[in-house]
Amino acid sequence: MTVYEFPLNERIRTWLRLEDLFDKALYFVRGGDARAHHAALLALFELIDVTCRPEMKSELIQELDRQKTSLEDLRSNPAVDAARLDQVLARIAGVLSELHAMSGKTGQHVRDNEWLAGIKGRAGIPGGPCSFDLPAYHYWLNLPAAERSHDLMEWLAPLLPLKNAVDVVLRLLRDSGHHSHHTASQGLFQLMLGGRSAHLLRLSLDSACAPEVSANKYAVNIRFLVPDRAQKPRPCDRDVDFELTFCNL
Repeated sequence: MTVYEFPLNERIRTWLRLEDLFDKALYFVRGGDARAHHAALLALFELIDVTCRPEMKSELIQELDRQKTSLEDLRSNPAVDAARLDQVLARIAGVLSELHAMSGKTGQHVRDNEWLAGIKGRAGIPGGPCSFDLPAYHYWLNLPAAERSHDLMEWLAPLLPLKNAVDVVLRLLRDSGHHSHHTASQGLFQLMLGGRSAHLLRLSLDSACAPEVSANKYAVNIRFLVPDRAQKPRPCDRDVDFELTFCNL
């Protein structure tokens, strides 16, 4: 089964982008070779651009506080696993503590690093970070892998509280999902919401089609397309079975 996720507001869209970029950065840091570490640095630069909004940290704190309050209200419910609830609340408390400990503008340590700023400026040019343009960067890429990994983690470390917060919020969001099975007739599907709301839609299917989703407060419209590597995707002309999950914080 392939899972497709479609955020329905800008906050969720940003948090999903952060999740993806942190995953890429940490994956390439572990890669070890120079090309992987170059990719990790490019992911770091994208993280700096995505996290530049000053309200991002406060939005995460606000959401985590709200989730903490909602979960604490479940303590009196006998159907709730108390041990599991305590684990989740402890995780939220730890992440909130990390966020409150963050000081200054997010990513400022990278912006203030003139060497990194020079690489970031060249990285926006196709083929810009070549050795003849950035010999000092070429020197760094030829240092021992352990030394490069240490540098990369040092630059990523101030951003990791955001990663941990996004991980918790998105885990809570995905775990809130309500699943239903549907069939798209001739590759087309519409569902009237009837007052239901969602922050994230997840589609799971085992098919050679890919979904294209549009949604508003009244309905969800899904069109399934057949991917083509040489031209634009074409509409799917057969029935497609899929699972639709509404996730809401």
